[in-house]
Amino acid sequence: MNTVDTHAVESKVKDMYERVAHDPHGEFHFEMGRDMAERLGYSPYDLDRVPAPSIDSFAGVGHHFELAAMQSGERVLDLGSGSGLDTFVASLKVGPTGRVVGIDMTVAQLEKASELRERGGFSNIEYVQGYIDQLPFEDESFDAVISNGVFNLVADKEGTFKEAARVLKPGGRIALSDIVTGVELPGGIVENATLWAACIGGAMHRDSYQAAIEDAGLSIQLVQPNPQYRFISDQANGATTKYDVHSLSLVAVKK
Repeated sequence: MNTVDTHAVESKVKDMYERVAHDPHGEFHFEMGRDMAERLGYSPYDLDRVPAPSIDSFAGVGHHFELAAMQSGERVLDLGSGSGLDTFVASLKVGPTGRVVGIDMTVAQLEKASELRERGGFSNIEYVQGYIDQLPFEDESFDAVISNGVFNLVADKEGTFKEAARVLKPGGRIALSDIVTGVELPGGIVENATLWAACIGGAMHRDSYQAAIEDAGLSIQLVQPNPQYRFISDQANGATTKYDVHSLSLVAVKK
């Protein structure tokens, strides 16, 4: 059975995403920035209305706002909100009567997002430091949950999906993009903390991933691949080719 040092993974993930916040133009396994966001499906009109530094540090793997179908006045939770791009876009969708909450464990990301929120006057956004497998929110307190390239970084995916379902109102939905595999990863990759932080080592087989969502009390409505997403380092691309590591987006409704 594969084992992973969860403390080492957390340390690597925090370190990598601190660098994403401070030095988005540095060398990483994955692409970032506006060109990538537009290629994934983000509207240039939306991107023009959000803080540019949040786009520079955007390290998502897909686009799921059409799937989320946010409405004015809704309350939305972003799991692993990073430098805030998706919270800013969600803020535009739910309007001044809505509320967006972003939760992230990386202080540098939260500080950057909070500064951009204040500077841009996004008064309907709140940021919380915490872990997405232990959400500090009440049951049935959100209309929608979103997440972009984050569940693969969590060791307890099953428990995290159950937490997401817990905080959703009945009939609420989760819309996410994430990295999954078509072939089970071997121990050498699963136990590699650096590859976890690069969104590969913790990727779950797509069938098991979707089963975990259903087991959490969520009914998957639509799954779509994101072939426009790609890794950029040789090490990451090697694993991608060998184990069919790829991006998908989906929406699931709380039963």
